[in-house]
Amino acid sequence: MEAGGRPRMVDVSEKPPTTRRAVAEGTIRMTAETLDRLLEEGGGGKGDVLRVAELAGIQAGKRTGELIPLCHLLPAVSVKVVAEPDPSLPGIRARATARIQGSTGVEMEALTAVSLTLLTIYDMGKALEKGMELGQIRLLEKSGGRSGHWTASERD
Repeated sequence: MEAGGRPRMVDVSEKPPTTRRAVAEGTIRMTAETLDRLLEEGGGGKGDVLRVAELAGIQAGKRTGELIPLCHLLPAVSVKVVAEPDPSLPGIRARATARIQGSTGVEMEALTAVSLTLLTIYDMGKALEKGMELGQIRLLEKSGGRSGHWTASERD
């Protein structure tokens, strides 16, 4: 923050580029009946819920710098998203991995990808169940840069 409380972008121009990677995950809980119907019926006629949600997550991860005001726009960021049913919730668990060779981390890209994956699932299933719950969105791991490697188990 600058004098007077003005927000500013962090200057990363002097940081050496390194390979950076971040993994995030989150869940959307729903009834077992809704989960079955989403997987069988394609979200009430909107298509393959898991594949559409994964695409939305990838797109969101690539556009993170446009969505979060002080987040850097990262060219050539790679984002992979996997959304899988988890009957133990019951619901769907989404995991995103973001990678870049750059001067700043990709944690926000991974977290944004997971968030939009889950929101897309909600959108596609809201006609079946309005009470679905998004949660447990968190960073699992990051590597690269000055702070090195970190995993969620190290947070406590």
